[in-house]
Amino acid sequence: MSSSSFLLSLSSRPRLSNSFLSFSIVPTTLALITSLSILFYISLTSNLYPSPLLISPLEYFQFPPPTNSNLKSTLQTPSRINPSRTHEAGAPKVEQLSANGSVGAEDRRFDGKGGDINSNGDIVNSEVFHDKDLFLEDYKEMNRSLKIYVYPHRKDDPFAHALLPVDFEPGGNYASESYFKKVLMQSHFITKDPSEADLFFLPFSIARLRHDPRVDVGGIQDFIRMYISNISQNYPYWNRSGGADHFYVACHSAGRSAMEKAAEVKLNAIQVVCSSSYFLSGYVAHKDASLPQIWPRQGNPPEVASSKRKKLAFFAGSANSPVREKLLQAWKHDSQIFVHSGRLATSYSDELLHSKFCLHVKGFEVNTARIGDALYYGCVPVIIANHYDLPFADILNWKSFSLVVATLDIVLLKRILHGVSSDDYAMLQRNVLKVRKHFQWHLFPVDYDAFYMVMYELWLRRSAVRILISGPSDFDWPGRNISKCM
Repeated sequence: MSSSSFLLSLSSRPRLSNSFLSFSIVPTTLALITSLSILFYISLTSNLYPSPLLISPLEYFQFPPPTNSNLKSTLQTPSRINPSRTHEAGAPKVEQLSANGSVGAEDRRFDGKGGDINSNGDIVNSEVFHDKDLFLEDYKEMNRSLKIYVYPHRKDDPFAHALLPVDFEPGGNYASESYFKKVLMQSHFITKDPSEADLFFLPFSIARLRHDPRVDVGGIQDFIRMYISNISQNYPYWNRSGGADHFYVACHSAGRSAMEKAAEVKLNAIQVVCSSSYFLSGYVAHKDASLPQIWPRQGNPPEVASSKRKKLAFFAGSANSPVREKLLQAWKHDSQIFVHSGRLATSYSDELLHSKFCLHVKGFEVNTARIGDALYYGCVPVIIANHYDLPFADILNWKSFSLVVATLDIVLLKRILHGVSSDDYAMLQRNVLKVRKHFQWHLFPVDYDAFYMVMYELWLRRSAVRILISGPSDFDWPGRNISKCM
């Protein structure tokens, strides 16, 4: 390089360096200004969002997420106690938790005519249905057109006792599972033509399989895995949708882990289960549905006026969970809240009949038959079971006939219950009498009873698009025994 070229290159370096410096400063400055603008905007609007110091992450999970596009009604979130008011004198106010988890400044008061009144004097819906007109319209269409195909089994099938309906009237704590299948198989919803089916029923009974010595609790997972393998090999319906248009029904807690070796059932199929805890990965709201756990009772429900209900609250049950232990520790010796562990000295039904509030407290699972018990005897349920996806929550407004209390607020229970005025209680108890028909089973179903309500939940979850079968559709061979390899 010549000396003149070398000098020329040296003289040009400062100019190039300055140009480069100017070029790099512009985007850096713009980025800084943008960041400061965003921080300023957040500081102005921060009151729109709940503070993480006031609401813990777990509290967000106590309420269901919004429904998907297949569900035609919006879930109403239960009321809860505002944690910032728990140390104030007098009964704490019950405030509304919105869908995004923020706390609204609404006092829960009623106008005495079924209307909810907020702090601005506006009437808020407290009817037992989220949208009664929509429900009634959809219910008629469901009753007219919904079709269910059930995988066929013979009476001499080696597992007929778990695959076919029971030949007796179901009873006991897990009767809901057997009642549903027994009533379904005699209903007009059943079709023998799979090409017109909206849904496909997997008829195995978890409660029956757990008592079969060939299966037992430890073998249920293998049984389900083999069952799905068989129907997927012998029928085209599972494979065409990945099981998304299939469903099963289970009430026993063993059903919670029954699908561990059949992940496609857990992830794709509709699980209609009593243990409907959306805190657990095995239950997916709102793909799945909550089955009410109901101890069946004969005859019409008894009538006892609220004026004769002298006890404030009642609970009886084994102390089989930390939540129940906490309840017993707090209120075992109280003169207004009667909680019992072990056998009762008095009649269980009499206790329910003469209590204003009946406590549903989480045991091993979030579900028990106590909600059904309370409703049958006209007692207002108080639900103390975090993460419970309540039965028929797509349809019924639980705020209108029950109270939901977080497990952390057990020590405040008496203050909460005394905070319900006589007018408020009258509205709650009146609505209990309205909704209890939806929590009853009948061998011959009655409109709007538990069977029809479960069918409506399935109707909401059916696919809007019918999957067509390519080629011959007559795969329903008479006498096929798809459990022969089990």
